[in-house]
Amino acid sequence: MFCEQCEQTASGQGCHQWGACGKSPEVNTLQDLLVYVLRGLAPVVLRAEALGLDVRETHAFSCEALFATMTNVNFDPDRFAAYIYQALDRREALKAKIARHEAQENLSSSQPWPTIANYQLDPLQTLSIQGSNTSLELLATSDNNPDIFSLKLTTLYGLKGMVAYASHAWELGYWDDRVFHFTQEALSQLDNPHLSMEDWVALALQVGELNLRTLELLDQAHTSTYGHPVPTSVPLNPRSGKAILVSGHDIKYLAILLEQTRDQNITVYTHGELLPAHGYPKLKADYPHLYGHYGTAWQNQIHDFAKFPGAIVVTTNCLMPPHGEYSDKLFTVGAVGYRGLSYLPGETPDFSGVIQKALDLPGFSEELVRQETPRSVLTGFAHNAVLSVADQVIAAVKSGKIRHFFLVGGCDGAKPGRTYYTEFVEQVPEDCIVLTLACGKFRFFDKNLGTIGELPRLMDVGQCNDAYSAIQIALGLAQAFDVGVNELPLSMVLSWYEQKAVAVLLTLLHLGIQNIRLGPTIPAFLSPNVLALLAQQYQLKPITTPAADLAACLAKA
Repeated sequence: MFCEQCEQTASGQGCHQWGACGKSPEVNTLQDLLVYVLRGLAPVVLRAEALGLDVRETHAFSCEALFATMTNVNFDPDRFAAYIYQALDRREALKAKIARHEAQENLSSSQPWPTIANYQLDPLQTLSIQGSNTSLELLATSDNNPDIFSLKLTTLYGLKGMVAYASHAWELGYWDDRVFHFTQEALSQLDNPHLSMEDWVALALQVGELNLRTLELLDQAHTSTYGHPVPTSVPLNPRSGKAILVSGHDIKYLAILLEQTRDQNITVYTHGELLPAHGYPKLKADYPHLYGHYGTAWQNQIHDFAKFPGAIVVTTNCLMPPHGEYSDKLFTVGAVGYRGLSYLPGETPDFSGVIQKALDLPGFSEELVRQETPRSVLTGFAHNAVLSVADQVIAAVKSGKIRHFFLVGGCDGAKPGRTYYTEFVEQVPEDCIVLTLACGKFRFFDKNLGTIGELPRLMDVGQCNDAYSAIQIALGLAQAFDVGVNELPLSMVLSWYEQKAVAVLLTLLHLGIQNIRLGPTIPAFLSPNVLALLAQQYQLKPITTPAADLAACLAKA
């Protein structure tokens, strides 16, 4: 087993016996085999695309299948086997379609398929053995260059994050053929032995470029469907009655569940990254039973899910291997899976089983609700909301009321060292604004930092999916002040955990944003030379201590 795609990798050197995320060596080898067959599907898709054949559904399949290999998304070996067989079936069907098209159009036969596009499963071997024979470690053997291997992994991991966002947008009817095409190009390039280190740096930054477009598409998909988020107070206390908890990132699945629970006398709560869903006007107006937020970040779900007295649906990452005490009330949809859990298939899942489970469970009692002290948090400070008061922000900066902006966001995680982000926010001076997004905010999301004028000092921009909003806020302020982004009184202090964070980081580097502080550790897949290159070109640096990093940021203010 070899895996070092997340921040949790054992000792910073990758996982080799069992995944720190909880995935088994068997699942890891199946993920590697799936990535391998997707790399073999890619050149076939590209040739079909060049001939004008319709391959959009196959593009979407590739994105979903690659999404499933991300950290804490899918742990079910049977689901991976199904993805592998479907990828091979799609490849062979597409090859036959290409041959028929070339014959009908009297086209000369194309060049032979690369070896990887002809890979066949050996029926005498198990899938896990074949997965071991296609391990990602083998990417290092073609050139025996640790820096190129590092950049290959950076490209692949960033690609996984990008296709996750692309899958969300596709579900809502939004896509860009350039993103789909690039996904296949990047997958096929992983087997190119002729690319130099400079070529790989360029390809990794291209992942960042196309991820920016993907984030833009997802923003359009969400805001066109559900309206632009508005600042919204979200209760952190439950109300009495039957309950369903929805975790993950996927707002479409949440909306489908809300529609199916109309008039069922069931309260729907968000968990984890779905907190910002409360800011979307259409969801607020159409579904009053979408009420509050329960729990905090993904790594606390073992405790949150065990205590929740209703049914639970996980829509995307981050799923942790569940404990038996709550497995019977846990359901998954989309790319998410774990052997033994109830999986609801389809683009519009039937949530009747979830509803029945919620009705069977006790829900929140009136006595418990009375005992709790009312608490709430604000969300909904996406780019449209923040830039609509840009004149107030600019006036506050020019008058000296706002000295500096800090974007403190990213992924949360279970490893020690993440208290840094809580301490950092607590120490931010009172004349500074903190923007935050993604589940890293759960370290401090319920702290009352007060206001500067009418502006809250802590603004929740949204999910990690809403990184586009944070970028647009930065670009909008830079335009308003007529300076470059790197000249703004803005510092980015980011936490990373999984591959979507890698994609966002590559997007920021593509935009030329400098002086990003990254933690709690530097990715294990970045070789010393690659890290030195990023430090030199972008001043990317690891976090140190809250006090030291704050002083360094404010010294440039």
